[in-house]
Amino acid sequence: MIDWTSLETVFLDMDGTLLDLHFDNHFWLEHLPLRYAEQRNLNPVEAKEQLISMIMAERGTLNWYCTDYWSERLAIDITGLKAEVGDRIGYRPHVANFLQALKDTGLQSVIVTNCHPDPLELKLQLTGLDSLVDGIVSSHQLGKPKEDIGFWKDLQQLAPYTAATTLMIDDSFPVLESARSAGIAQCLGILAPDSKQAARQTHPEIPCVHHFDEILASIHQQRPSNQKSPLPSAG
Repeated sequence: MIDWTSLETVFLDMDGTLLDLHFDNHFWLEHLPLRYAEQRNLNPVEAKEQLISMIMAERGTLNWYCTDYWSERLAIDITGLKAEVGDRIGYRPHVANFLQALKDTGLQSVIVTNCHPDPLELKLQLTGLDSLVDGIVSSHQLGKPKEDIGFWKDLQQLAPYTAATTLMIDDSFPVLESARSAGIAQCLGILAPDSKQAARQTHPEIPCVHHFDEILASIHQQRPSNQKSPLPSAG
């Protein structure tokens, strides 16, 4: 499924890949509509319908993920509301073991996320995820979402990499398709990003797993422990 011997760098999505997407789905589909209804004196069902319509209109853009944009548009403190349900933020299964395996075998691990810096900080405070990887880049630092093929060229500014020796792991098929179009050599999809929802169907061309335990053994089989890769170079 993955040729680990050819890799130097592993780019990792955060929400739905390393962290349980249940938090984000609950926030946008349940908690925010409730608070928005209270603020606007609306029926909760009506509030949810209004919000979903506005949110879906921004799908695939940086606004879709931008806390500042939604705070201003809705006149509501999005980051503050996220903190109210922060107890739902948590890891997906086998993540710590997977990240340790990357470290043990000399692979550079970098989180590449569309998450806005404010909720990103909240999630890092509650999980300590930043201590388990070599770096973190938010698409808001580059002004483009990962769905934009131009994102991957600009990413070289903050996380230099060689496309031929890089793996991208994400629960978003559009993101993986963008990465592949930009020349990223290997991609892997996550089929069970939300612990409270059923797994999705696999991608017709991109290999996928439900959880990281499905690929843990192959890392150690293909790469001896403490094998060190050369430092990634721009390319």
